[in-house]
Amino acid sequence: MIPVEKATNIIIENSKDFGTEEVSIHHSEGRILAQDIQADRPFPPFNRVCMDGIAIAYKSYQLGHRTFQVESVGAAGDPIETLNDPLKCIEIMTGAPLPINTDTVIRYEDLIETSAGFKITTEIYPDKNIHFTGSDHKGGETLLSHNIRLGASEIGVMATVGIEKVKVKKYPKVALISSGEELVAISDQPLPHQIRRSNIYVLQSRLRELRIESDTYHFKDDSIDIVNQVRNLVDHYDVLMISGGVSKGKFDFIPSVLENLRFVKLFHRVSQRPGKPFWFGKKRNKTVFAFPGNPVSSFLCFHKYFVTWLKASLNQDYHSSLKVTLLNDVTFKPDLTYFAQAKLYPGKDSKLYAEVRHGNGSGDLVNPTINDGFVELPKGKNLFKKGEIVNFIPYRSVF
Repeated sequence: MIPVEKATNIIIENSKDFGTEEVSIHHSEGRILAQDIQADRPFPPFNRVCMDGIAIAYKSYQLGHRTFQVESVGAAGDPIETLNDPLKCIEIMTGAPLPINTDTVIRYEDLIETSAGFKITTEIYPDKNIHFTGSDHKGGETLLSHNIRLGASEIGVMATVGIEKVKVKKYPKVALISSGEELVAISDQPLPHQIRRSNIYVLQSRLRELRIESDTYHFKDDSIDIVNQVRNLVDHYDVLMISGGVSKGKFDFIPSVLENLRFVKLFHRVSQRPGKPFWFGKKRNKTVFAFPGNPVSSFLCFHKYFVTWLKASLNQDYHSSLKVTLLNDVTFKPDLTYFAQAKLYPGKDSKLYAEVRHGNGSGDLVNPTINDGFVELPKGKNLFKKGEIVNFIPYRSVF
């Protein structure tokens, strides 16, 4: 059995780069950018009018002219207008290009419309209400750097510079596998000694939130069946994620089968609760995460270890952790790292506070629905007092 810190380091050391692929920007949300995105022209690409009003030559205002007759009208999307008479104005709309021979825009709120034209009612200055060419970004400037996660704003930038397909980092292909004779399909009516498969759908849902598609399978408690399925699956997937069959029971065949198939066991059993029997290993470029079958154990191992491995594989930050302040005392006597489920609350001091709510053990699959994640309470002490600051592993969005 190894400590949590060592298990985490081994996970990170065995992360893997899965290469890149091109996707439509319509399907790029949540993906990791694998190229830099440059401006294809200055931003804005022309002197853009920022307010509805009139455009004038400021020199006319300096010479004492205050009322300007409208020479023409310019709207967003129209070709650029030209002011021919410096004593007149062009009525102009937000988003339109600044007319040639003008250098100042006066908004309607600072004007009175008269029979002679628009009269300026306040003091004005040159270059007012104009968004000048290239004032945001120069042509060729890098707007988005590789390794960032793409969201709505980044997609908007790519569309603006004319990118329809973008290079992103590939995600691993994942096979999700449940294990155990006691498990039946969702649609089945379980007998008193049976339960419906659920872990696999929890994990599949979380993978989907991470933009990773997966396929589901089931192993019987039969070593020959497991051998045959693993041999087939390892040819088609980068990751085998197994739930169940990894403890010390007579029918927990997963560790021995994997090792007999020449998978390298990198560790088996971590000094933690829940999730102590976690098995992790690999065979060449294939990786296996074999989690304990209890729902909370699988859930914890997924977020603590698989998500960390994925971040490392995608060259994302896996070091930083969310810090929270305990709202209640927690006593835990075993010499293990304790991952306790907790509910988050925002404080008026801008800090996050966590109320530990234990539930009824690692088989209580309802308790995660009323909590937000796990507080990590390190081994070596058995009392964690209210007010202590600890690491937090979220499994849902934090506010």
